[in-house]
Amino acid sequence: MQQAQLGGQSVLVLPEGSSRIFGRDAQRINIAVAHAVAQAVKSTLGPKGMDKMLVSELGDIVITNDGATILDNMNVEHPAAKMMVEIAKTQDQEVGDGTTTAVVLAGELLKKSMELLDQDIHAATIVNGYRNAAEKCIDYLGQLSDAIDVKDIRNLEKIASISMGSKTTGAGEAKDVLAKIVVKAVTLVAESRDGKILIDKDFIKVEKKQGGDILHTTLINGVLIDKEIVHPGMPKRLNGAKIALLDTAMEIEKTETDARISITSPDQMTAFLEQEENMLKEMVDKVAASGCNVLFCQKGIDDVAQHYLSKKGILAARRVKKSDMEKLVRATGARIVTTMDDLSSKDLGNAGVVEERKIAGEQMVFVEQCKNPKSVTIFVRGGTQHVVDEGERAIMDAIGAVSSAIDEGKTVIGGGSIEMELATRLKKYAVEVGGREQLAVQAFAEALEVIPRTLAESCGMDAIDTLVELRAKHEKKEGKMLGVDVLGTRIHDMKALGVIEPMKVKKQAIQSASEVTAMILRIDDIIASKGRAPAGPPGGPGGMGDMD
Repeated sequence: MQQAQLGGQSVLVLPEGSSRIFGRDAQRINIAVAHAVAQAVKSTLGPKGMDKMLVSELGDIVITNDGATILDNMNVEHPAAKMMVEIAKTQDQEVGDGTTTAVVLAGELLKKSMELLDQDIHAATIVNGYRNAAEKCIDYLGQLSDAIDVKDIRNLEKIASISMGSKTTGAGEAKDVLAKIVVKAVTLVAESRDGKILIDKDFIKVEKKQGGDILHTTLINGVLIDKEIVHPGMPKRLNGAKIALLDTAMEIEKTETDARISITSPDQMTAFLEQEENMLKEMVDKVAASGCNVLFCQKGIDDVAQHYLSKKGILAARRVKKSDMEKLVRATGARIVTTMDDLSSKDLGNAGVVEERKIAGEQMVFVEQCKNPKSVTIFVRGGTQHVVDEGERAIMDAIGAVSSAIDEGKTVIGGGSIEMELATRLKKYAVEVGGREQLAVQAFAEALEVIPRTLAESCGMDAIDTLVELRAKHEKKEGKMLGVDVLGTRIHDMKALGVIEPMKVKKQAIQSASEVTAMILRIDDIIASKGRAPAGPPGGPGGMGDMD
């Protein structure tokens, strides 16, 4: 029970069972929790990063080193930890890559802020200094970036390859093959509008099936539909497909109002069934009259209609997902028709081949060889379900990275070199700032060095020696491209090694990390209301650990 004093009189403020932590203690706890979350994903950074095995309450296992996936499956309770999970989600949604970088940077900024708080520097001063430093970093990124466009396939493949390099052995080893697939997919769906390249990642469908090898992953110039052909009498493969897309059921609809049909003789029953059959036959005739030989229906297809469709030699699939129908529109050029009467040859789309194949014991329909598809499918294979899942995550990250590079049109040098260069410039800028804010800007610069330090640790290099050498070399003009060559365990020119990353990924990571740090630093009171539940320690029943 929380009490306050008013003129010597105790006043009850919160109900029994609540907990309250305020002042420096609240800041310490929040910083410690957020830093612990960052430490959990820190070792996954870079090509030599380690993996995490996450086991759910139901016993489901996820093996990954993707920051967003780890935090999403960690089931954290503390509100400060949930904020760290939020940055990973934001980073994933906005740019699709760099989630681990954003979280690790936020954790380091909070650790540095604790040191400043211990020196009696006010949280508001630290927040202002961090904001100032983040804005300056964005400016420096612009100065240090190189231009890239959708035609620069070689560099886009490098970006995709670097993005996937840190994933598990399967995806990591096949990264060059997968990088080519990802870049081709992104460039196919890219559209030029008002001189700007727009990429909708939703039109790159990633379908996965266990079996084969990660190197058997393929790009389909069209759409892969996870459905089977509805009737055994239908053709299993068609060349030169004319595709119709229906958003209406090929069934006899029940009346919306309650109705009863009274049948008094067998003749009437026969006539009634014949009438139903004729209605279904008419529907099939309308479909066939349009000239289509492949039909994808978003709703059901009656058994009788299936029979007539197979007699006409039309290949059909039913209950196709709405998202797949939209992808078929983009890939084949067909239009979705909502009434049978409107279906004509103008509404049909084209594909070189439509074929049903059996993959891992399941039938799937491949719509391939579309002429100018604006929707494509990447079909991921792998020896085990864990490899397939991690392959999918690697490809999604690479799609995000390549899209971000094209969207912003700028790249920076990776391997920790850009962070070291930003840190070097910020330290010089801190002197100009002066006052107590100078210490916060200096702390921000030191926090950026966590990326090259972690990369050095992950490949067995001495982290302190590496940082000292990098600092010394970045002071000179010719040293600004130097970073940690994780595969060669040395300091090397990262541009010469082709380690490039999208500027948008770094920019978003710095912005997200500084924003969440500011938010956590401003909290000086944690009030966890648990109604009349029994009081407990923080993290236990009734404590702040259960606060949402």
